[in-house]
Amino acid sequence: MTITPEQIDIWRSAPSETQHLEFKTAKTQYDNIKLYKYCVAIANEGGGFLLLGIADKLPRPVVGSGAFNNPVEMASKLGFRVDIEEVQHPDGRVVVFSIPPRPKGTAYHYEGAYLMRAGEELVPMSEDQLRKIFSEGRPSWLENYSLRGLSAQDVVQLLDTQTFFDLLNLPYPTTQTGVISRLVSERLIEQFESGFSISNMGAILLAKKLREFPNVSRKATRVVVYGGESKMKTISDITGEKGYAVGFKGLVDYVMSQLPQNEVIEDAIRKEVKLVPELVIRELLANALIHQEMDIEGTSPVVEIYSNRVEISNPGLPIVPVERFIDGYQSRNERLADLMRRFGICEEKSSGIDRVVESAELLQLPAPDFFVEYKRTVVVIYGPRSFREMSGSDRIRACYQHCVLQWVLRKQMTNQSLRDRFGVSESSGNTISQIITASVEQGLIKNDPNAPSDSRRYARYIPAWA
Repeated sequence: MTITPEQIDIWRSAPSETQHLEFKTAKTQYDNIKLYKYCVAIANEGGGFLLLGIADKLPRPVVGSGAFNNPVEMASKLGFRVDIEEVQHPDGRVVVFSIPPRPKGTAYHYEGAYLMRAGEELVPMSEDQLRKIFSEGRPSWLENYSLRGLSAQDVVQLLDTQTFFDLLNLPYPTTQTGVISRLVSERLIEQFESGFSISNMGAILLAKKLREFPNVSRKATRVVVYGGESKMKTISDITGEKGYAVGFKGLVDYVMSQLPQNEVIEDAIRKEVKLVPELVIRELLANALIHQEMDIEGTSPVVEIYSNRVEISNPGLPIVPVERFIDGYQSRNERLADLMRRFGICEEKSSGIDRVVESAELLQLPAPDFFVEYKRTVVVIYGPRSFREMSGSDRIRACYQHCVLQWVLRKQMTNQSLRDRFGVSESSGNTISQIITASVEQGLIKNDPNAPSDSRRYARYIPAWA
């Protein structure tokens, strides 16, 4: 393609550099070795454009570049083609490198180093990242087979086919052939000359007893109940037996039965309520099951119940950054998510975490905490705690989540809306303003540039990334 000065100006107007767009000043020269390494890294990350002769800080003026004019040498060094184009911009010469994405299942390297970008730095790709790349094109863990050489009767005995049809709101077939046909059409089993094979997907969703599927049984959800706020005393440690879909209701019911009770007063009547609402438990359990990384061996989703909180974790690092859980959605296991949606277990439309945060706000609970540990994603849901009992970090986290939730609802956060979220009166306006100021200073939220007034009292706020 022919790149025009107008296209250069469009790229320059981008609010930030992206995975597919990088600027370098390179006014007089640029190190060839570093350039080769950048091309390798960008190709490994999906391809894109590297522009020399443009300052990498806004407003990104064109400074012109006298660097690099030997495309033949570059092709021989890299081993893959990079198109190089000189663009005579009115403000100076810009050199554009059009870098293709790496082929599926292949990672590029420069002199043995498989490279990627980390901010302004070039770093080696991790073993986990390389393993994922090299496994591209192969069947996923869910598509592999758990048991082979089975008869139709074996399949029906191993899988809870009655619940499968109930979850889909379909009448149970009158013949075994009809049952098997439906399972085949959903790609949960497959027929070969040697008999039927049950996929890991079929087993993990529909197994009557997960222990009968050796390579799937370690994915069973574990529920641990502690007698206090630490792990010092374990009351019970139970591992689920059924597949995720057929056992989901039982899992939710069991977790709810283990939650501590809290005493509250409503309309002058004292009553006992669970530490955390069932809606929250249901949504977070569904998320943990669906978004876990199946390729990680020897680990499973875990629910840990303490006297003052519930922690739910799943194997794998999130695809969506934790700070974007409320407004963003991307499924790691698309087919699993699709079936769980059709079973009525999740909605697959980015509303689960919204509901969790909204529920915490309605009940004026501390904001849920989302974070990443070593190869695990964790969410912590806290039991009731008054505004006075909340720490500074609790308040700032709640402020950010409230701001994002308002943004998702096409609204803006104000001092008033945050007071309502915390359930405090107008006399606490100064305290709420301090929380908002701290959140702004931490780069979590910012003033809405379209707000009509400069008054702090009537100021509106949006997420920093909005």
